[in-house]
Amino acid sequence: MTISAVVFDFDYTLAVPVQSREAVLAESTEAVGAPDLTREAYLDAHADHLDSESRTPIFAELLPEDGDTDPEALADTYRGKVAESLRPVEGTSGLLADLRRDYALGLLTNGPTKAQQSKLDQFDWVDHFDAIAITGDLDAGKPDERAFEAVLADLGVAPEEAVYVGDDPEADVEGARNAGLYAVQVVFEDGPEPHPDADLHLERDSLATELPDALRKL
Repeated sequence: MTISAVVFDFDYTLAVPVQSREAVLAESTEAVGAPDLTREAYLDAHADHLDSESRTPIFAELLPEDGDTDPEALADTYRGKVAESLRPVEGTSGLLADLRRDYALGLLTNGPTKAQQSKLDQFDWVDHFDAIAITGDLDAGKPDERAFEAVLADLGVAPEEAVYVGDDPEADVEGARNAGLYAVQVVFEDGPEPHPDADLHLERDSLATELPDALRKL
């Protein structure tokens, strides 16, 4: 069947931080006088709140109940610092402009709505997307099939007509394949291992030059 839509992950696929998230978290907690938090603890709590509007519930879970730090204040500080640390993967704007000539374009990203929207607002190339789905607005996050179904419904395409492009083996590759989409895994140095169920593996640094031809071969 002909591919009619390409759906992208956002973090570490189209945009990457120039500062580690560990450093951003440390700066944020210091700025509001909060106790130190580990990246591992943050990710565990984040996974519990993929359908939240903001990161406030995440930090409320992590901070001591009898502490002086306002979880909302920490969430606001962290959100701003994360957004400021992001840079686009080279060639992203041109890639999306080229693909839009032949495909409907979607974006599906895990995370609280305010947090992810603040990241997206940094880049004017998000205007190339025909549909953007943030799991904070949905009933479930990736790898749940409902997350993929939501963005496909907005695009008006069937799963077998769509390709999902992302870096995470479970959330992106397994999630997309279980939902009936093709899966292209973006790989990079120090990133996750290539997943055997991905239809293709592409180096992130060459995504803009190689993805168009790769899509035509699926």
